[in-house]
Amino acid sequence: MKFKLVHNNINVLDLEKSIAFYEEALGLKEVKRKEASDGSFIIVFIANDESDHQVELTWLRDKKEPYNLGDNEIHIAFRVDDYDGAYAKHKEMGCICYENPSMGIYFICDPDGYWLEIIPYR
Repeated sequence: MKFKLVHNNINVLDLEKSIAFYEEALGLKEVKRKEASDGSFIIVFIANDESDHQVELTWLRDKKEPYNLGDNEIHIAFRVDDYDGAYAKHKEMGCICYENPSMGIYFICDPDGYWLEIIPYR
């Protein structure tokens, strides 16, 4: 029996703002969308050509307050071929939320407070 990891879900308050952030910060673009017939939710899958893995953004019509992310220890990691260029871009965007120079990594924060780890190829 073989299992293949295909996507991670995160819930978002402002779908268009999140799509724009993920495209600008990480080059992820919309690849699929599902809308409830009653308008209660929209699910958008975003991805790029570097991986088969997708991020599922879920917007719920009735959710108005920010999501409780607890201690926010769960994150999604992205490996980048131009670490210094990515760092400069994210610094300019103002989305770097934590740096660990001794490990050679940093984290950015999306509009809903989810942390995304940025790591170089080694």
